[in-house]
Amino acid sequence: MSKPLRILVIGAHPDDCELKAGGLTALYRAAGHQVKYVSVTNGEAGHQTRPPAELIATRRSEADEVAALMGIEYDILGNRDGRLLPTLDARFELIALIRRFQPDLILTHRPNDYHPDHRATSTLVCDAAYMVIVPHIVPEVPALRVNPVIAYLSDHFQRPAPFQPTVVIDVEPVLEQILDQMVCHRSQFFEWLPYTLGQEASLPQDAASQRAYAKDFYCRFNGPLADRFRDQIIKTYGEVEGKAIRWIEAFEPCEYGSPLTEEARKRLFPMIPV
Repeated sequence: MSKPLRILVIGAHPDDCELKAGGLTALYRAAGHQVKYVSVTNGEAGHQTRPPAELIATRRSEADEVAALMGIEYDILGNRDGRLLPTLDARFELIALIRRFQPDLILTHRPNDYHPDHRATSTLVCDAAYMVIVPHIVPEVPALRVNPVIAYLSDHFQRPAPFQPTVVIDVEPVLEQILDQMVCHRSQFFEWLPYTLGQEASLPQDAASQRAYAKDFYCRFNGPLADRFRDQIIKTYGEVEGKAIRWIEAFEPCEYGSPLTEEARKRLFPMIPV
């Protein structure tokens, strides 16, 4: 293998990276590449009963479990959950983080999304894109010489423009590793999300039912993605394999950062068939 890739996944909250790029992360790690997850907020708002200070510690602990499980770095920044704004301070913090990690590829939310923290995270990454190569901005951390490629994580929102991936990845071979990451986030998948869905009366308690709940959630959450982009899957994997693939992760190039050329696509996503 040539020099390992450095992949930076930037989500708004602990568990965003796992849901949208947990399979890709498993594939990268199996091939010896380096991955770092970042949660731009501290996750303090995502629970119906746990007080914020307790939840911050809980979510840090859950993220640490994911980091140990996957062999990755996992940063949780100090911005408050539900209150994130694309301020200069937040932008400068992200510029410094990107420069220190020196990623080849950054994955993050799209600018149009249901959650204001997701939208703000996307704006912060896009605002940092050019500035990471400008030496007089955040001068205490050496500027990058090359802008990383940036791509968007999948979503289902249609306005002002629908998600349009150019990269689709079969993640069914690593589905159990995606579920492993989800199960680490117990406060979210077995407490908070059931509450938001009106399912708190039947919260899963034992490990087997929790994993079954996580799989059902993932399949309902991510399942439609493959059928939405079946033509792209067939183009990537061929007619026979492409028609059989059930679970994918998909990524849309961002207009900022370095362009995702065909050469870059092959280099940054080596798991895609040639």
